[in-house]
Amino acid sequence: MKKLLCAMLTIVLTISLVACGTKKDTSNGGDSDTLIVGTEAGFAPYEYMEGDKVVGIDMDIAQAIADAMGKKLEIKNMDFDGALLAVQQGKVDMVAAGVSVNEERKKVMDFSVDYVNSTEVVVVNKNNPAVENVDDLNDKIIGVQQGNIADFYVSDTENIKAKDIKRYTKFSQASEDLKNSKIDCIVMDQYPAQELVESNDALTILDGTLFEDKYAIAVKKGNTELLDKVNEVINKLNEDGKIEEFTAKHTNAGK
Repeated sequence: MKKLLCAMLTIVLTISLVACGTKKDTSNGGDSDTLIVGTEAGFAPYEYMEGDKVVGIDMDIAQAIADAMGKKLEIKNMDFDGALLAVQQGKVDMVAAGVSVNEERKKVMDFSVDYVNSTEVVVVNKNNPAVENVDDLNDKIIGVQQGNIADFYVSDTENIKAKDIKRYTKFSQASEDLKNSKIDCIVMDQYPAQELVESNDALTILDGTLFEDKYAIAVKKGNTELLDKVNEVINKLNEDGKIEEFTAKHTNAGK
């Protein structure tokens, strides 16, 4: 009986190991019929909530990529830093979240061609501005979204010698602190800044541009098959004027 039980256990274990060994890795754009995109839906008009649905410029681009690949798009909404980590680990196929490209990020993930030029601006308290112009950020308490390009820019003392940098996962949190004068300003992309001040009468955008940047889609390092397809779709969208249409639809120009 013991020999029979041992033999049966051996067969079961063998079958399990074979099954595990032959299971296809569908993460990072494998043979799955689903394309998983990571994003942070607090960055209108690029990604934001409309009811219980994540929409925006980036989501329209992601949907176009999924359609071109004949896949269903699945959106995972998470913190910005979490999304970048997820694509490195293969937990999502790509990240479309207003992602800026820099040398540090290029070491751990690959990027598509850029699809939008972004302008970084400074948001202040309208009634009690602690900052008068975009060149007046030294010795100020600056709010940024944790891990995004504004965070990197203001953290570089060659650019700005801030008194303190407050890092937030959501711009809504930063706006509340700015209204209550807990921070002096927020550095962020122009379009999301416009959306923020439209919903907050106590805030305003200073004249001028702090710096300019470009956004791209991030994929796992070495996933050239997916990257090539993403680039192909983005180039076609640009040629056809579709990204401009997406932008108009999700900004005041499209309202």
